[in-house]
Amino acid sequence: MISCIRVFRNLACLHRAVAGVRWNSSFKPAPLLTAAPVRALIDEHISIKGRFLPPQSPITVCAQMQSDEGDLWESFAHYNTNADGTVNLSRDHSVGGLYLGCEPMGLFWGLQPAPGSREGLRLRKKNVETPYVMLLSLLEGHVSPSERKTTELAAVSTERWYMAPGVRRTEIRQDGVVGTLFFPPGPGPFPAVLDLWGMGGGLVEYRAALFASKGYASFSLAYLGHKDLPGPHNRVNVGDPYFKSAYRILQDHRQVVADRIGIVGLSFGAYLSLRIATRVGVKPSCLVCINGPVGSTMLTHADGRTENFENEQRYWRFDDQGCVSFKEMSLPANLPPESKVKLEDLPCPLMYIVGEDDLSTSSMENANLIEQTLRAAGKSQLFTLLSYPGAGHLIEPPYTPNSRVSLWSFKPRKLYTLWGGQPASHAAAQQDAWKKILDFLDSHLRR
Repeated sequence: MISCIRVFRNLACLHRAVAGVRWNSSFKPAPLLTAAPVRALIDEHISIKGRFLPPQSPITVCAQMQSDEGDLWESFAHYNTNADGTVNLSRDHSVGGLYLGCEPMGLFWGLQPAPGSREGLRLRKKNVETPYVMLLSLLEGHVSPSERKTTELAAVSTERWYMAPGVRRTEIRQDGVVGTLFFPPGPGPFPAVLDLWGMGGGLVEYRAALFASKGYASFSLAYLGHKDLPGPHNRVNVGDPYFKSAYRILQDHRQVVADRIGIVGLSFGAYLSLRIATRVGVKPSCLVCINGPVGSTMLTHADGRTENFENEQRYWRFDDQGCVSFKEMSLPANLPPESKVKLEDLPCPLMYIVGEDDLSTSSMENANLIEQTLRAAGKSQLFTLLSYPGAGHLIEPPYTPNSRVSLWSFKPRKLYTLWGGQPASHAAAQQDAWKKILDFLDSHLRR
């Protein structure tokens, strides 16, 4: 019995000795970078943290990703670690790089084309069924990603999606209408959104995919510059009946609540949204118009078809670098009276969003005209104005980078257009506007 006790005592001493060795070990864990969640929607916040770093030392946090076209985009910011060897982008302030201050999502909205990239790039998701894959890394010192001989301390990747799991995508080629329908998971029926973009043309799906991820049936509609539409592709060759047919396709779908449909339009799409609501013979439940005019200098047909955009150049203005601004084209005084929407006939609530640094559309002047007209018609209660200092023309879903200038066209000449927007101010506007757009839609489509 005594020998057994001695054995147990010896084992206990050995255990304490080993434990003491472990506790006093000089072993240090490797630097660690985490991003949570690692898979998220494009408008969701990502928490980025670094641990096990040298205390109170300079580091660089870097993000890199490839666009669908294969171009490299990157961003970086300089931080100093805390006394405990950590950095937390939701808490700590950047002291240099592409943004300053506490900007938890600065690496995302601060993305820029990498040095040596093609000129005039604008980041737009072409394939919404795949994510953006972003590589986040910690670098030693205050450096830029392009510098050589930088030491990478840790790295992690994260996926950014426009389509939530279970969202369904269906191409529409019906009665001459070209678009893409998105439906949330489940049988529905769902409130719905008709989604309209501007004169850049083509079929732009990513905002509609995100609307579906938020619970709305959404219909991204092409009306210009698409191979399945009548040519030529540099003008709008479809008129009011086309937009009425598109609205009816959405309205008649068995998974759509027919009397709960909103329209969201950016730029020329904002004008089309107003036109559809007042001329086309449909009754949307609400409108969201972003930086768009109330008429068009390009309209030459009563049903809304246009001539070649390049033919309307008298109001084009160029800066010292040869980049063009279309802002004067949309001044209310320059819009033909016959093209202007009869705003007094507006049948539903309207949220109008202004970027005060918009270099492409005279947004504030158009907003003022809308407000004055609705007030005179006794409909001021229908109007909601959001105005953002420092925001440009392209107010899109949050945490996506703004292009102040981008390539507009190759033919008949290479043309770069000005959009405006200061990076941090524009990013803040996108974040706030998106939340208020969703709240506005929710209040009028989910009643």
